[in-house]
Amino acid sequence: MIRCYLSRLMGEHKLKIADVARETGLNRNTITLLYKETATRVDLESIEKLCELFDCGVADLFERLPSSVTKQVNQRRRGTRSSRS
Repeated sequence: MIRCYLSRLMGEHKLKIADVARETGLNRNTITLLYKETATRVDLESIEKLCELFDCGVADLFERLPSSVTKQVNQRRRGTRSSRS
């Protein structure tokens, strides 16, 4: 699972989706999908623009979580518990 920290960065900089769209030229829908962590694809140009806006590296914007963490996150989202509990 790839985790996106756009919402955290936006909160730290007190920016709204409209602000990020205006500053980067990215489509609001693209920003919204990243903000809500529902995006399935991200254009390299979009990543570059976001990194420029927040003066950060790609690792500050995205993180790969191990599959065991992914399973736990998915279970929490569905409201189920692991059979190992």
